[in-house]
Amino acid sequence: MLTERFLRNKRNVSLSLGERECLEAAISEVQTIEPRRVLVKAGDKLNHSTLLIDGIMSRHIDDHNGLRQLVAIHVPGDFVDLHAYPLKTLDHDVASMTTAVVGMVPHGKLDDIISERPQLGRKLWYATLLDAAIHRAWLFRLGRLAAVGRVAHFLCETNARLAAVGLSDGRQFPLALTQTDISEICGLTHVHVNRVMRQLREERLCIFRSSVVEILDPVGLAARGQFDPTYLYIDQ
Repeated sequence: MLTERFLRNKRNVSLSLGERECLEAAISEVQTIEPRRVLVKAGDKLNHSTLLIDGIMSRHIDDHNGLRQLVAIHVPGDFVDLHAYPLKTLDHDVASMTTAVVGMVPHGKLDDIISERPQLGRKLWYATLLDAAIHRAWLFRLGRLAAVGRVAHFLCETNARLAAVGLSDGRQFPLALTQTDISEICGLTHVHVNRVMRQLREERLCIFRSSVVEILDPVGLAARGQFDPTYLYIDQ
């Protein structure tokens, strides 16, 4: 089922089988997107929202020099741009970071869901509120944490999000991102991220090698990143 990871049952809100089938039926098209491809440009007029089925996608803003700041990443099961439903345009770009499989949900179908299944509509709203909670955590990370803390927090968050959809065992997970990607996520230089990764490895907290993250000391890594998963609203 294409929607099986959306609000999976490790969340404190989950979908009934009927609701999941309804959302599945709303997907009009499935696309495979190549890595590093912009799917939505800021200002584009949108009549659909995108459910990420597989891969990693980002939302980012480019500065005047063409350098980007990532403002969110999305993992399988996320509605990448559900907020485009009421807004119709976005103020940022949406792009694939890896090969991504996405399901397109026309806004007309969302109209039907909200009209005919208001409880499912509230759960879609819940998903957008989770996005907002993650944004607040990203602001905290960039504003208050030093370099090691930023990277540690990001890795802990990603581990928790992937574990919630069955893609991490809690200690090891695939992460097909480069150190440059992580530098753009954490507001650091590539060289600085390289130093941080070495430090985390030497402190026996975490190893990131060959697109796989292995967390050696979950408690220690969370402490370095001041990571509290409460804002992810995942059943512990």
